[in-house]
Amino acid sequence: MKSILAFHKYTFSYKAPAILTIFYNLLFVIFNLISMILFIPFLQLIFRPGQITNLPKPIYNGGFTDFFIYCKDLYNYTMQEMVKEDPKYALLFVCISVLVAFFLKNLTRYGAIWYQSQLRMAVVRDVKDKIFSKAMKLPLSFYTEERKGDLMSRMNSDVGEIEIAVVAILELIYREPIAIIITVGSLLYISPQLTLISFILLPVSAFVISRIGKSLKRTAKLQQEQNGIVFSTIEEALGGIKIIKAFNAIPFMTERFRKINLRHQQLVTRTFRKKDLSPPLNEFLGAAVMICLVWFGGVMILNNDADSLTGEEFITFIIVFSQLLRPIQGIATAVGNLNKAEASRDRINEILDTNESIYETENPKKLHGLKNDIRLEGVSFKYKDEWVLKNINFDLKRGKTIALVGESGSGKSTIADLLPRFYDVNEGAIYIDDINIKEYGLEDLHKNIGIVSQESILFNDTVRNNIAFGRDDVSMELIVKAAKIAHADSFIDQLENGYDTVIGERGNKLSGGQKQRLSIARAVLKDPSILILDEATSALDTESERIVQGALDELMKDRTSLIIAHRMSTIINADEILVLSKGQIIERGKHRDLIALGGTYANLCGLQGIFN
Repeated sequence: MKSILAFHKYTFSYKAPAILTIFYNLLFVIFNLISMILFIPFLQLIFRPGQITNLPKPIYNGGFTDFFIYCKDLYNYTMQEMVKEDPKYALLFVCISVLVAFFLKNLTRYGAIWYQSQLRMAVVRDVKDKIFSKAMKLPLSFYTEERKGDLMSRMNSDVGEIEIAVVAILELIYREPIAIIITVGSLLYISPQLTLISFILLPVSAFVISRIGKSLKRTAKLQQEQNGIVFSTIEEALGGIKIIKAFNAIPFMTERFRKINLRHQQLVTRTFRKKDLSPPLNEFLGAAVMICLVWFGGVMILNNDADSLTGEEFITFIIVFSQLLRPIQGIATAVGNLNKAEASRDRINEILDTNESIYETENPKKLHGLKNDIRLEGVSFKYKDEWVLKNINFDLKRGKTIALVGESGSGKSTIADLLPRFYDVNEGAIYIDDINIKEYGLEDLHKNIGIVSQESILFNDTVRNNIAFGRDDVSMELIVKAAKIAHADSFIDQLENGYDTVIGERGNKLSGGQKQRLSIARAVLKDPSILILDEATSALDTESERIVQGALDELMKDRTSLIIAHRMSTIINADEILVLSKGQIIERGKHRDLIALGGTYANLCGLQGIFN
């Protein structure tokens, strides 16, 4: 019941198309039944034409129920008059009436599909928007624990199941039950005795559906989880294709994917088998009941029990009863779809309900550039149960530069991530101009911080749009100016379409140095008061490093900078150097003082040929 209410809420997020879909489905049910009932006068005309030659002209006395009786009597009376003139006219009239009923039936069915398609895709769009928006707000820790491929799977395969459920809920509540009620009412009108016999189908079907549905939900959840693993494996393999080829690991990766894909295929096959079991099973049960009805009805006619059932009424009963099987099978299919979609909804809600961790205060303070300093007081941070930083204290004055050095895993990048609140500290606090950064709005905080990382994060767009990333109000003049400061204008001018050149996924049409200079140009255009350089030159060759370092020097002029350094030559002139080890500051001072100290920093410099 919970899942039905949840999917009902999805469906009626757009009331107009939902109501119009229900309306056209109702008309479809009515015209479908009429197209079947119209066979009664047709059969009477063929088998017992004299029975419809003594009918009085009907009179409509008003009332909703009387209207339908009046329409039936008027139809039969019209046929009577035609039979008197020529039975062939009556036969033609019946054929045209049935054809019109079938036309209206299919016209209204298409009307339902018309609005249903608008509804289902609007819901899918909204769910994808919600997941993507949530994904953008989740902390970085989420992406260290979750596979990107699994997130993509939830946005595609799981959302696809929601799309199917949106249609299923309309059919389960607003079409198939109405079709069953109207059809059963018609059957009771034709023969109450045979209708009571047919009721055995409903409880048996309900029991079968519930048993299969519970099993289907469990299998569907396993299938969707495996689908996420498939997406992740593909994403990892395509991202690391160079390494796979270089290490002759193609057979290894192919075999690994084959096993994962085989497991996925087995689960999907099992899901389809369980999902598709209900309709044929229900059809068989329906056929069994229909055979019973044929036997009982045949006995009634052979016993000349003509007062209760005529031959043409019996044939019409069987035709109408066959239409009862369709909505019952529709309910079985819809319930199967809902059970499968419920597993997907649970996976989507896991994302939507994930704690964002990083929250703003109700009335955040504005940050209009750094006025005095950035201060870390007793900052400690742990990832899961392991402390990554322990009691970090330092003060970065406006316009000054502090460099962080140390072995991998010492906590350098973690400090850089805490400043823009990609994570929040577990103990202590970070202050900007004596105000805890948690009191600033995240948008303001990020607006004042520029980041140039070791890996150049670029997008499959033009050079112009990558430099102006996130801003629509930037003139071409400012973009070119930023590119010149970043020493990027020279190579941009040589590209095929200059600033309008699309640089490919992750900027793969550019060299490492070119990509880094575009990243610097992006930071220059942002004009932040605080700059974080996270090993910005460590992945470059000597020539590229020289050019990029020149661009970084331009960028750092008159800015407050926090540098994470791998090459000691890039931080010799820093105002203060902090040496980290196992999450703690073990040395601090200027370059010459630390060299004279002869400790860890001096050893690191010595390894790189720097001795004074």
